[in-house]
Amino acid sequence: MRLSAYIGGIGILGPGLDNWSHAAAVLSQRQHYQAAATVLPAPAILPAAERRRTGRVVKLALAVAQEAVLHADADPKQLPSVFASSGSDGYNCHEICQALALSTREVSPTRFSNSVHNIASGYWSIATGSMAESNVLCAFDASFAAGLLDALAQTGVDRQSVLFVAYDTEYPQPLRAKRPIPDAFGVAMVLTPARGPRSLARIETTLTDEAGDRMADAEMEALRRTIPAARSLPLLKLLAAGASGRAILEYLETCVAVQIEPC
Repeated sequence: MRLSAYIGGIGILGPGLDNWSHAAAVLSQRQHYQAAATVLPAPAILPAAERRRTGRVVKLALAVAQEAVLHADADPKQLPSVFASSGSDGYNCHEICQALALSTREVSPTRFSNSVHNIASGYWSIATGSMAESNVLCAFDASFAAGLLDALAQTGVDRQSVLFVAYDTEYPQPLRAKRPIPDAFGVAMVLTPARGPRSLARIETTLTDEAGDRMADAEMEALRRTIPAARSLPLLKLLAAGASGRAILEYLETCVAVQIEPC
């Protein structure tokens, strides 16, 4: 089955990648990649009380979602959304495990409320006032591809624009020993059923038995391999080049073939 849509806006934030404009320059080799820890901005679109309660995963997801919506010139209140993460907030999970290991076993109410997998989607709704439906997915390392397919299916079936956000943040020790995600990486896209004035490219996907693409740059490949949301990098590289092309993204037992036609 083929799924297709138009990409109306992109947001990205990750190690050494500050935003889509910067990432596009790096991925198209117009600018040298300089590795640096991801700096997550405070989510200014949230009320102050809510802003103080947010962890790294919410800051990341809201930052890339806001950038994509801004580039697409879309109204976030009207956008259904798909949020995909391989594990949500690792630091919050760590703090809850520490609390449960104590004799008192007292878990902070804020920690508890932030432990749900849909926490980023919930804060996005609070920040934007959106009452549109939101799907929240987890498919472990395949979460980016799973979320992309879900968002494309919604766009095609419902004939309305959809915000897709994929994001992962690092785990502290000792969880990192079992889940060695080294840093935060997030990407967001506004998918539209028809071409518009802000459209960057047409995207079409099919499932394939071909092997997934690797990044030629060793540092970029390390990101793609170690952070699940960064499995988007072969697709983002195509979009940064601004040319027609095909990328193979790792998924589950199969892969996802993505065809890009720039607008």
